[in-house]
Amino acid sequence: MYYQVIPTKIFRQDLHALESLLTYSFPEELKPGQIVLIPLGKSIIPGIIHHSTNPPKDPSFQIKPISSVLPLPPLPNHLLQAATWLSQYYLTPLPIIANLLIPKGITKDRRKKSTRLALENKTISKTIPLNSSQKTALTALNNLKSHTKLLHGITGSGKTNLYLTLAMNQFQKQQSSIILVPEISLTSQLVQQFQFYFPNSVITIHSKQTEATRHQIWQYIAKSTDPLIIIGPRSALFSPVSNLGLIIIDEAHDPAYYQDNPPRYSTLRLASFIANTKNIDCIYGTATPLIEDFYLAQKNHAYVSLLQKAKETAITPDLHLIDLRDSSFFSKNRYFSDPLIKNITQNLEQHQQTLIFHNRRGSAPLTICDQCGWQALCPNCLLPLTLHSDKFKLTCHTCGYEEVVPKSCPVCQHSSIIHKGFGTKLLESELKKLFKTARIARFDADNTTGSSLNHLYTDIKSGAVDILIGTQLLAKGLDLPKLATVGIVQADGGLSLPDYSSEERSFHLLTQVIGRVGRGHLSEASVFIQTFQPDHPIIHFSMQNDYIGAYQYLIKKRQQAHFPPYYYLAKLYITQKTEQTTIRKIRELYSLLRPLKGIYLSAPTPAFHEFSPSGHTWQIILKSPSRQNILSAIKTVHTFPNLKYTLDPPSLL
Repeated sequence: MYYQVIPTKIFRQDLHALESLLTYSFPEELKPGQIVLIPLGKSIIPGIIHHSTNPPKDPSFQIKPISSVLPLPPLPNHLLQAATWLSQYYLTPLPIIANLLIPKGITKDRRKKSTRLALENKTISKTIPLNSSQKTALTALNNLKSHTKLLHGITGSGKTNLYLTLAMNQFQKQQSSIILVPEISLTSQLVQQFQFYFPNSVITIHSKQTEATRHQIWQYIAKSTDPLIIIGPRSALFSPVSNLGLIIIDEAHDPAYYQDNPPRYSTLRLASFIANTKNIDCIYGTATPLIEDFYLAQKNHAYVSLLQKAKETAITPDLHLIDLRDSSFFSKNRYFSDPLIKNITQNLEQHQQTLIFHNRRGSAPLTICDQCGWQALCPNCLLPLTLHSDKFKLTCHTCGYEEVVPKSCPVCQHSSIIHKGFGTKLLESELKKLFKTARIARFDADNTTGSSLNHLYTDIKSGAVDILIGTQLLAKGLDLPKLATVGIVQADGGLSLPDYSSEERSFHLLTQVIGRVGRGHLSEASVFIQTFQPDHPIIHFSMQNDYIGAYQYLIKKRQQAHFPPYYYLAKLYITQKTEQTTIRKIRELYSLLRPLKGIYLSAPTPAFHEFSPSGHTWQIILKSPSRQNILSAIKTVHTFPNLKYTLDPPSLL
């Protein structure tokens, strides 16, 4: 018998590699999705049976036999279909996608370990409380005909209880649910809630798990016939669940759902495809929907709102807009306004917490010589190095390069090295000077890895921390019961980035941060918003929690400038060792694209991060109201040397 097999390794570099199916023989009947070992060149690699086929018509064509069949259940059919769709939709070779479907080290012999996963699967029937607003939303969701449904629930509206109810309905039909989250390390609350209602049935997947653990979990899911609740980041969508009945994407606006390294894809679009394929529901849950998703949900009649706070004790916080240009507000400290300092003092007296939000790590983003103008740049990326004063090192937040802070300027040898700007570490040191007895903790990517993050969150929740300093990690759905005040140090920090989605991302972030307070735990709450642009529309929409206002403002700009959802985008880019070669190559590419019909081309321009260890990068942006025109254009130039491309990029930076 003969089979078409997806190899897990690219064997040719032309456009036909998108399909990349190879023919092998095997004496026994194999099912689609079966994982096998196949010879490819001099190697034996894993492969996935795609379908059976007829023997080749050319008798001289030599067919190699499949080496062996791994003792594993076949992959579910929806994952095979998803692999084919991803390959065609994102013009990505199937072998690259195949590696998303099976865990690393699948051929290794694992020592059998006792595991809590194999516990008897019993679910105690518990009533999930729903208020009238949640019940109305649930009925509306069930009545929608579309399989992909947008649940627009404001912060604190109780979306989790709806997730639990929807999952319970499927569980009682012996169907599993996949719950996707942007950051698995921040989901202990969600996991605990699901474990309460589904004891012994919740499985978490995340990148901190060892290869052996992930392999073990994967096998357990593949072999299980019981309904499961699988919680994890975007990779959890590839869990080999045969009885999948529901997909929920929490915080669906989060950029973590776009995989920006090959294979590049949107988890939301893939989840929608799987839902349609399996005739099941996929719920996008968010307080701040992406512009494209809101537009499509309205167009497809697939929108449900949940705009009432779940707790009757929930309150609207007192909002204070502070103009950073007005020095009279900053008589005591250059980073924290006088009203904010006064409020923090009151919180300390009342044993309540304050969150200081600033979306920049480190102590200072610029290190320069004030004599000759020398600036400390990363030798790999040519981007400014950030001072981390606790280690007294300069760090590149793009590639991770580190070096000791120089004692004198390496160009003019003058000792006048200064550090400009500020990050979370500098804010921490300033707060320690202002509030000497306060318990202060920083919550950012520099100090929240692995178990330390959960430990820190436990301290915050218990009240062992008085002042919390954080970046966007803290904006992602954490419930902080003792939090009385949010201070946003510079609210307009991301508004001026040269990207079509920068205002949208700023609105998401500010709205989410403001939503950390007023959730019904305390009788009073305050938000202090410090900004150089107090009149900016996005600042005001965020303060008023006015999503519709922000949407109408942004959608109009998108339409005028030919951006999604009205136009499709692709970013084509070339990286070469020298700038001269890069410019010559990108101009050649532009000349090939220019005669094509139905697409708009940007001029060749340097990438936002122009220089990296790989060399210089220049790019061309393609726009078209037809996605097929974009795909056709890329196929036309697909063989251009060193060409890389990103379809539907969420950002052009």
